[in-house]
Amino acid sequence: MQTVLLLPCDTRPPTLELPLQLAKVAGLEMRVPPLSMLNDLNKPGDTAAIAAWLLEQAQSADAAIITLETLCLGGMIPARRVTDSLPDALARLEVLREVKRQNPKIKLYAYGVIVRVAHDNDPLEEKPYYGQYGSALRKVSEWIDRVERGAAPDELEQAKKSVPEEILADWLGTRERNHALHQHALELLSEGILEHLCLTLDDTTPYGLAARDRRRLEAQIDELMLWERADVYPGADEVAAALLARALVDSSGRKPKVFVRYPNTNAEQSVMLYEDRLLGELVKAHVRAAGGVPASRGSTADLIFAVNAPAIRQAHRAPDFEVVDTANRHLAAFIDEIADDLENNRAVTIADVAYANGAEPRFVQQLLARVDFTRLAGYGAWNTAGNSLGSAIAAGICALHCNDKIALAEANFSRLVDDYLYQSKVRSEIREALENPSPFDLGELKAVAEAEIEKRIRPLAFELFSKHFAPRLEGVELVWHGSSLAWSRLFTGVFPLEFKNAE
Repeated sequence: MQTVLLLPCDTRPPTLELPLQLAKVAGLEMRVPPLSMLNDLNKPGDTAAIAAWLLEQAQSADAAIITLETLCLGGMIPARRVTDSLPDALARLEVLREVKRQNPKIKLYAYGVIVRVAHDNDPLEEKPYYGQYGSALRKVSEWIDRVERGAAPDELEQAKKSVPEEILADWLGTRERNHALHQHALELLSEGILEHLCLTLDDTTPYGLAARDRRRLEAQIDELMLWERADVYPGADEVAAALLARALVDSSGRKPKVFVRYPNTNAEQSVMLYEDRLLGELVKAHVRAAGGVPASRGSTADLIFAVNAPAIRQAHRAPDFEVVDTANRHLAAFIDEIADDLENNRAVTIADVAYANGAEPRFVQQLLARVDFTRLAGYGAWNTAGNSLGSAIAAGICALHCNDKIALAEANFSRLVDDYLYQSKVRSEIREALENPSPFDLGELKAVAEAEIEKRIRPLAFELFSKHFAPRLEGVELVWHGSSLAWSRLFTGVFPLEFKNAE
């Protein structure tokens, strides 16, 4: 496999730049549509232009990674908002059949995202009315699921009274259209048009409409006997990277054996903030989606997956001494094991999920003091636990195919800049400096925020590079291309950078 096409869910760095970076690590050419075709936050992409691009490019490609919502509804976030009909969406899905007809050898990997029930009352990523009715809709969502599992309907009927009928009908109708799209994608998988299909749950919980949709899709997969080529699990933004790893695995004909390490005995039982299952089950799902299989011992594994877990439950802010950093968690011993793995030339990738939305500072500081980050197979600590796990395991598998030490070091450094320096340090400083602006839209403060981010993060990035990367990468310099925000909110920073030979 040499050339891979990507239709990303949007243009944020983790969804677009990360797969491009991992393709570079693996020595592949990855092609993406012009940015002008793709969505900008809730503005839909040009589905006709995207389809034409895919048809043209697929004739000379070995594989393609397709976000169903981008192909059929203009993007993952627009898919929650646009009014396009189901027949229109399904007509766009048929492009995949034509791609396969024109190039029977191309391998098509696709994923769709089960519509989330957002935890926050976000009126921009969701329907505009979600800002007012988000809490009420979340309650309706929970009780529809509970009633389907056998609970009495009284609470559901009461919850529905808090939402105007037309709003509830519109919200549920959008979900049903997207669910039907995923059902038709499973039929393409059954026909052999698709090589593999991931249907993932974004910001999910144990009870709610996403859980109900998951059960319905799993029942269809059961009926069609498709589990060998399908996955249903919590994730979203990182799935393109996971499918890139799976495409590499399929091309090589050998599934990598993955051994998982944790910093505490009960880590597999720890609870994540934005997922519907315990950490151990979540790890299994992400390893499988990326094409890996479990290994019983680190000494016989192809890849060590070191997962920095909380003692009891994931938390929002570090330090948390009640549920994360308790006596039942031994970071020093965990880092000893990682260092020993590297000394024994084992490939190690790290997912840092003790806290949501950023790295654990204490862990990273100890890790930097003990471990050569240029030798790691990957690192991830952004957004949800699923995002971190999926990107880290994908990076690790791509690194198994890597002959470019500089590309790998650059990928690891990029994640540290975003997940550690920005998400765990600078973002909270900027939020306080701007006196806690709206998390949904910075408005006129966007330019001010970007200037402040650049002023703070640039020196931190160069300090990190000079201390921990430059001494191990002789003749390599950091080229910094400035800072910006992907959208008009602090949550996603953009930090384009390069490692280049000084000459």
